Amino acid sequence: MRVFVTGASGHVGSALVPELLSAGHEVVGLARSDASAAALAAAGVEVRRGDLRDLDVLRQAAAEADGVIHLAFDHEAMISGDFASAGDADLAAVQAFGDALAGTGKPLVITSGTAMLAAPGLARTATEDDVLPGGYRIDSENAVVGFADRGIRSSVVRLPPSVHSSLDKHGFVPILIAAARTAGRSGYPGDGANRWPAVHTLDAARLYRLALEKAPAGSRLHAVGDEGVPLREIAETIGRHLGLPVERIPDDRAEAHFGFLARFAAMDNPTSSARTQQLLDWKPEQPGLLADLDAGHYFQAV
Repeated sequence: MRVFVTGASGHVGSALVPELLSAGHEVVGLARSDASAAALAAAGVEVRRGDLRDLDVLRQAAAEADGVIHLAFDHEAMISGDFASAGDADLAAVQAFGDALAGTGKPLVITSGTAMLAAPGLARTATEDDVLPGGYRIDSENAVVGFADRGIRSSVVRLPPSVHSSLDKHGFVPILIAAARTAGRSGYPGDGANRWPAVHTLDAARLYRLALEKAPAGSRLHAVGDEGVPLREIAETIGRHLGLPVERIPDDRAEAHFGFLARFAAMDNPTSSARTQQLLDWKPEQPGLLADLDAGHYFQAV
C-alpha cells in the first residue's frame, strides 16, 4: 500500500515509518523543512514538501495514495496557548483528506486524544464508545468518523497524554522533567491522585499500522497501554531520578510551574483500550510509563 503520512518525521512518525516499511508498505512523508526532508529520505521515504496549511498539497498527495495516516498537528500554536488556531488547521486538513478520498473506500487514519474525554468529568474509565458533540480536536474526530458515510474507511486513534519511549523528546513527560529541573522540585497538582493513561511509542505505531490495514470504517481506537498512572507516582519517579524533592503544586502556582501543561496536569483521564485490543488483535507489549522512566533514558540529557 502506498501510504501518505503527515508528521512522518515526528515522535510517533519516526516509529511508524519503519513499522510501515517493514510490513511492505511504501511511505510518502510530508516535510515542511529541509531537515525533515533529509531525515525522511534517509529512512527510505518519498518526500512531499509542504505543511498542514498547504491544503492543495494535502489533497493531491492523498489522492495519489492508497491510504493516509495523519499524525501532524500545529504544536507550536498549541504550546503558545492558541488552541483555536491549532484545532482549525487540523480540521481543515482533515476535510481536505475527506474531499480527496471520498468514494474510494481507501483508509484514512487520523489522530485525536483521550484527554478530550476528561473535560466533561466522566468520573469513570473512558472507553471507545465515549463521544463528545464538538470542540477542540473533537470536531476533526467527529468529521472523520462521519467520513464512513462518504465511502472512506476512516478511523481515529486517540493517543493518551503520555506517549513515551526514547523517541519522546518534546512530549508531556519531558515537559514535566524540564519543569522539575527549572523549579528544583518535582511537582504534582492537588493530591496527585489524578491519572494519566499512557502508551509506548512502538505500541502506538503498531496500532496505527493495524488501523490502516483493517480498522472498520468509522472506528474510534484507543492507543492505551497503562489505563491510568497517578500523577503523584510520575512526579515521585521523576524526583527520584533527578534527586529532587517531590511537592504538591498549589493551584495558584500551577501555570508558573507547569507552563501550558497546567491545563492538562490536573486532569483525571483513566482510559480503557479493551475494545481496540479485541477489534484489531492489538496488545501493548512494551514497558509501561513508570518502567520506561526507570530505564533512565529520559534523564540522560538536559
